[in-house]
Amino acid sequence: MKYLLLIQSNPANWATLSQSEQDGLMSEYRALTQEMVESGEHLAGGPLTDPQTTRTVRVRDGRAEVTDGPFAESKEYLAGYYLVDVESEERAVELAKRIPDARFNAVEVRAVMDMGGLES
Repeated sequence: MKYLLLIQSNPANWATLSQSEQDGLMSEYRALTQEMVESGEHLAGGPLTDPQTTRTVRVRDGRAEVTDGPFAESKEYLAGYYLVDVESEERAVELAKRIPDARFNAVEVRAVMDMGGLES
């Protein structure tokens, strides 16, 4: 089953960490990613750019409105993701627990559905 692990972050939390602490967390990210690649569970993933670079698109009554910035104001934002293919939801949650940002913010685990509405 495919799951999307949505990594929430808050730049204020990272700013409180020393460079060596940030380097340590990034090493954990690289190690976890490598482990998922080697196990065949990793399908895709990566960090996202700063929310200040976000463009939000809304279409109402056939007219598109494109605005700068994220959809909602928040201290936390979507900072990255992993798309994994695992045997169970429990395994997806197990991987999410090991994502370093889970210690400071949150990681959302969501099953991916196919176009027929079934979990894929």
